[in-house]
Amino acid sequence: MAEPSTFDASKLNRPDPKLFRYYVLVSLLAGPLSPFALLPLWFRYTTLRYQFDDAGVSMKWGVLFRREVYLTYRRIQDIQLTRNLLQRWMGLAKISLQTASGSSDAEMAIEGVLRAEELRDYLYSRMRGAKNQFDVAIGTGQPPPVLVTEQTEAGQHAMMPEPERATKALEAIRDALKSLVEQRGAT
Repeated sequence: MAEPSTFDASKLNRPDPKLFRYYVLVSLLAGPLSPFALLPLWFRYTTLRYQFDDAGVSMKWGVLFRREVYLTYRRIQDIQLTRNLLQRWMGLAKISLQTASGSSDAEMAIEGVLRAEELRDYLYSRMRGAKNQFDVAIGTGQPPPVLVTEQTEAGQHAMMPEPERATKALEAIRDALKSLVEQRGAT
């Protein structure tokens, strides 16, 4: 029997130090220009911050040009975990989060996580939970009533469930059509 996972994404806020070692090895591929290739990667590593909360994922980085991306779990459409040969050797992975924004690139790429499979599973469960948030009543599968404010004829505001509001709107349309038919028949 498998033990429950002890993975807590809320405690993940910085990439693992192995990510900087990975950046050093990648920058060495630039040959004599490796110091120039390493400098932006070092700034990215030292300023990279993650935050996982109940609503979504936040990622911040940058020194001169500070960049922040926040994705709610509801907006996430796809999660991809990728590893190149060097990342597999170092135990790292890149988790790409994609939305329906129309861009082929990932909206956010989480790097420097050692427990990438567990983070991916966590994100999938949160993503599915956000999409199925209306199944509040456990076992019933019925969505909770949506209350909408509507102005009554007396000018008061009343709260009523969404289906009742739709029914009243359809009844009003039916009555308006009946009166139009009666007016046309009278002329």
